[in-house]
Amino acid sequence: MNVYDFDETIYNGESTLDFFLYYFRKDPSLVKFLPSVIKELYLYKREKISLDEFIDDYAAVVEGYIREHKSGIEKCVNDFWDKRMKKIKPFYAEIQQEDDVIVSASPDFLLKEICSRIGIKNVVCTRIDLETGKLSKPCFREAKIDCFREAYPECEIDDFYTDSMNDKFLMPLAKRVFLVKGNEIKQIK
Repeated sequence: MNVYDFDETIYNGESTLDFFLYYFRKDPSLVKFLPSVIKELYLYKREKISLDEFIDDYAAVVEGYIREHKSGIEKCVNDFWDKRMKKIKPFYAEIQQEDDVIVSASPDFLLKEICSRIGIKNVVCTRIDLETGKLSKPCFREAKIDCFREAYPECEIDDFYTDSMNDKFLMPLAKRVFLVKGNEIKQIK
C-alpha cells in the first residue's frame, strides 16, 4: 500500500486555501477572515502554533459559516475541481495503484470529490460535518497516525510521499519515504 499526503504532494498547491480563495469570489463577505486565516495557516504550517490553537481560533466561526452556507459550499466544491483538476501533478498518474491511500489535513467535503474523479478510493482526512459545521476528526501532524491506524489498523505502508517534514509522524510506518518538491521526488528513507 502506498500512502500520499495530498497538498503540495500530488496536488500543486494547498487545496483548502485554494478553495477558500475560490469560494471568496462567490462570497466576498469572507474578506474579513482572509488576513487572519492566511496568517494562522502560515504559522501552523511553520509549526509556530499548535493544531489546538488553530482549531480554537476558528472553530466557532467556521461551524457557523458552514451551517449557513452548506448547499453553496457543496456546489462550489464541484465547480472548484472542474477548474483545478489540472493541478494534480503528472507523476501521480504514472505510479497510481488501486489501493493508494490519501492521508491529508484537508477536509473530507473537499477531498472526496477530487479523489473520486482521479480514482482514489481510500481517503483519510479531516472530517467536517456539513450539517453542523463541526470538525469531528482532525487529521493533522501527529493525529494522522491515529486517523490512518483507525482506518487501516493492520496495514503496512510500502511507499509514503509527502512534501513536508510535518508528516514526520507517519514516516516511521513506511518502508520507503519520498519527499516531493514541485515535480522533483527524492527518496529520503
